[in-house]
Amino acid sequence: MAWRMLRRKELHTSLLNLAFRADRGGKKHFSNGAIGNLAQFYRSDRTKHAASCMPSSHFTIIRNFHAGVYMLAWSRKKEDVVGLKAPKKEKRVKKENRTQPPVEAPYVAPKLKIATKSPDKTVEIFDGMTLLDLSKRTGAYISTLQGILADLGEKVESEFDSINIDLAELVAMELGVNTRRMHTGEGTNEPRPAVVTVMGHVDHGKTSLLDALRQTSVAAKEAGGITQHIGAFVVEMPSGASITFLDTPGHAAFSAMRARGAAVTDIVVLVVAADDGVMPQTLEAMSHAKAANVPVVVAINKCDKSGADPERVRIQLGSEGLLLEDMGGDVQVVEISAVAKSGLDKLEEALLLQAEMMDLKARIDGPAQAFVVEARLDRGRGPLATAIVKSGTLVSGQHIVVGAEWGRIRSLRDTAGKITESAKPAMPVEIEGLRGLPMAGDDVVVVDSEERARMLSQGRKKKQEKDRLRKIDEGMADELEIKEEAPERVEMPIIVKGDVQGSVQAVTDALRSLNSAQVFVNVVHVGVGPISQHDIDLAQACGAYIVGFNIRTPPIAITQAAARANIKVLLHKVIYHLLEEMGRAIVDKAPGTAETQVSGEAEVLNIFELKGRSKSKGPDIKIAGCRITDGHFSKSGTMRLLRSGDVVFEGPCSSLKRERQDAETIEKGNDCGLVIQDCDDFQVGDVIQCLEQVIRKPKFISTQSGSVRIEC
Repeated sequence: MAWRMLRRKELHTSLLNLAFRADRGGKKHFSNGAIGNLAQFYRSDRTKHAASCMPSSHFTIIRNFHAGVYMLAWSRKKEDVVGLKAPKKEKRVKKENRTQPPVEAPYVAPKLKIATKSPDKTVEIFDGMTLLDLSKRTGAYISTLQGILADLGEKVESEFDSINIDLAELVAMELGVNTRRMHTGEGTNEPRPAVVTVMGHVDHGKTSLLDALRQTSVAAKEAGGITQHIGAFVVEMPSGASITFLDTPGHAAFSAMRARGAAVTDIVVLVVAADDGVMPQTLEAMSHAKAANVPVVVAINKCDKSGADPERVRIQLGSEGLLLEDMGGDVQVVEISAVAKSGLDKLEEALLLQAEMMDLKARIDGPAQAFVVEARLDRGRGPLATAIVKSGTLVSGQHIVVGAEWGRIRSLRDTAGKITESAKPAMPVEIEGLRGLPMAGDDVVVVDSEERARMLSQGRKKKQEKDRLRKIDEGMADELEIKEEAPERVEMPIIVKGDVQGSVQAVTDALRSLNSAQVFVNVVHVGVGPISQHDIDLAQACGAYIVGFNIRTPPIAITQAAARANIKVLLHKVIYHLLEEMGRAIVDKAPGTAETQVSGEAEVLNIFELKGRSKSKGPDIKIAGCRITDGHFSKSGTMRLLRSGDVVFEGPCSSLKRERQDAETIEKGNDCGLVIQDCDDFQVGDVIQCLEQVIRKPKFISTQSGSVRIEC
């Protein structure tokens, strides 16, 4: 018996060890079936020898331990065992047998992430730059650049292979990066004439000075003696030297054109009238010259007039920071008279001396680099661009890209209108043969073939459209905030047509400056050339004004069509008159703001009461006998009762009589009887004010400097 109990204890110990290992290590040393058999054996054995062996609780503990919680939970279907959760059975799904072969989808390569610099940043490109240089400047990967070049039909295997400047610009535009072409100075450098820009305030005698220098009558052809757009001329000096002159407008609206003139010039001649002194456009011309880092020669004009005071002009220029030679500086000052043609030889000497000190030279051979100063649309010859060659030689027949437009040079004309085969540096020419009208200020690029010119033009147009849409998206939030804060404005659509591109741009900017809180000037279309039927149809569709600047009178058919459609057509040759008429039209279009103002005052001299009235006539009323001391009284106005300066009552007027007769308006100095609705608290000595609602229109203000604005 003792042997059997010892044997059972050893078996218990081995089972405990096995269960402990299974629980600790997670490994099963025998199958669940074996554990189940052992558990069944101990259950039956415990029943037989419960009395003679061990207490039942001991066997229960051993039974629960060695059987394992997994087996017990499974056998009793218990899922609430502490710390455990019974696994859920999942349905087995039979796989379907595919009868059709898998679809072969084409492989689509993932798009490469192009890491570029900010679109507002401009990178410099040059001819012969390597792919590695372009990658460093744009911030794009070499593989990305090679992929773009492959799309353009160019295969570049190594990152050290060089590409020309046109391909570099195409790749940069595809990446959305602005570029600036850097032209090499290799080649034969020869002396070139100086490019002189004449700048100054309006009507200070700039065109008259050029007229005196070249012995022509351009000032007489200008409308009102005011230069409307840039004129480029070559003046042959008596000494044999030639100087290219640019005449820029002095009106405030042509600020951008003066800036373009300063960008291509070598010397700025600042014309100041001796009898007028320094004016706003004079200061603006000085700032343009300073920004372009261009030397200045001051020409004090109109010295032959009786009220001329050149010393006052010198003091004013010195106070504005211009260091004159008379004051120890390096800026030359010449006193001239364009009308009397005096002092012109001194001005010529000053310009030639300044040019000699600058030692102006330019590359003669190789492709040309030019700059557009003006563009216009001719009825018979198409788009024409006036350009000044900066370096190289521009030859007739070359393929060029001007801004976003391209073409093949059909002919080149000099300032006298004669056809020339080539244009050298500092020579202004008129280019004919472009497919579209470029913008004033665009650069002229010579390319090898028509295909390359077309690709470059398309790329630039695409880049301009992307930039335009990006600016619109950036400004949408700001515009929405402004619209929420500002009151609703009336829109005034305008169509602008002009003779040249620069004038159209200047007129458009001047009209947009007339925007106010009440009227929004919306320039829906701009163009160069005469007014056409398309302009009439567009104006009729959107109810726009048509503004024609320095263009010929439209045909009778166009005029009649505009009259039938009730379209206003404004034709002007002087920008002063154009802005004045448009300012008056904007003021008339403005809805105005409603304001309450005191139209008159009266003093209460006596009080009358009407008692015992019938029910049909209403209750008793009090009448204030007044004398109007200021302004006038109107029955439609609102009456305000004042006592000792405080407002006692305010309400509409129910009755206004003079000498027992009803009156709509009573002027100052007359006596009247006044009844205010729902008011019977009158006292002798009170003051009654008559309030009226008035619509106040904005004012059109034109300053002496030529700038205009709408003041609300």
